[in-house]
Amino acid sequence: MPSTVKLFSGTESHYLAEQISKAYGDKLGLMTRQKFSDGELFISYDESVRGMELFLIQSTFPSADNLLELLIMVDAAKRASASYVTAVVPYFGYARQDRKDRPRVAITAKLVANLFKAAGVDRLMTMDLHAGQIQGFFDIPVDHMDGLVLFIPYVKSLKLENLVIASPDVGGLSRARGYAKALNCELVVIDKHRAKANEIASMQLIGNVESANVVLIDDLIDTGGTISKASNLIMERGAKSVRAIITHPILSGQAYENIEGSALTELVVSDSIPLKKDVEKIKVISVANLFALAIKKVHEHGSVSSLFL
Repeated sequence: MPSTVKLFSGTESHYLAEQISKAYGDKLGLMTRQKFSDGELFISYDESVRGMELFLIQSTFPSADNLLELLIMVDAAKRASASYVTAVVPYFGYARQDRKDRPRVAITAKLVANLFKAAGVDRLMTMDLHAGQIQGFFDIPVDHMDGLVLFIPYVKSLKLENLVIASPDVGGLSRARGYAKALNCELVVIDKHRAKANEIASMQLIGNVESANVVLIDDLIDTGGTISKASNLIMERGAKSVRAIITHPILSGQAYENIEGSALTELVVSDSIPLKKDVEKIKVISVANLFALAIKKVHEHGSVSSLFL
């Protein structure tokens, strides 16, 4: 009897979807993707999905076509009578706007949640949301994997003495505290004030890092300005070394130059977003096995509690 599970990939996450499907033990399903001359997307499934449980793999990093393509994939699947559709979104984009912190702004994280629901997504599988409470924006089940499961073994393998975990801002304290608890080490925090988006006005270190090997923890890195300045500040305060573990490598603008010119020993990221170029300081750890295991557990109605907080 043929499998009732099928995995399909969006265009920009194909590199990762291939690894996930290989780890899962199945081939990716066949699809046709085309663009009209004006850029409009066309998607069709080249095999039957009737009554199937589908896992559609696509991170929603820019451009917006990645999000739109996923929504079209979902709609096509539901109209082809798929029984259950899980959106596998290793990086959930548009999550930084998760509240109304000033007048006349959008809450894009909620907007995208509404779009997923309207398109027909039955379940969301993602990793290290910018804010955990975004799960509450969804009226469908959300499997929120924790990057801690992915990165802790690597930190332990480094066997760093006098290890200290650092959060680059107050908002990331909960995430950093999870690492500090798992590694049984001290925690420090940087109090950061932004003048505007992607521009830091001031930065103060709260805690002692003298002679410590410091690991900065965050969910995403965009221009690299915060992490670069944080690493330089930490070294100025007497740290022995500083490295960063950041799940989603957006790395836009002058990010690569910022990282190369910073005091960081290394930047460790996942492959939820593809790197634009190879940089000696950047190490990539794949999420493929983690998501393959999560897909297997969801399909078999098993517990995924060990894969997320």
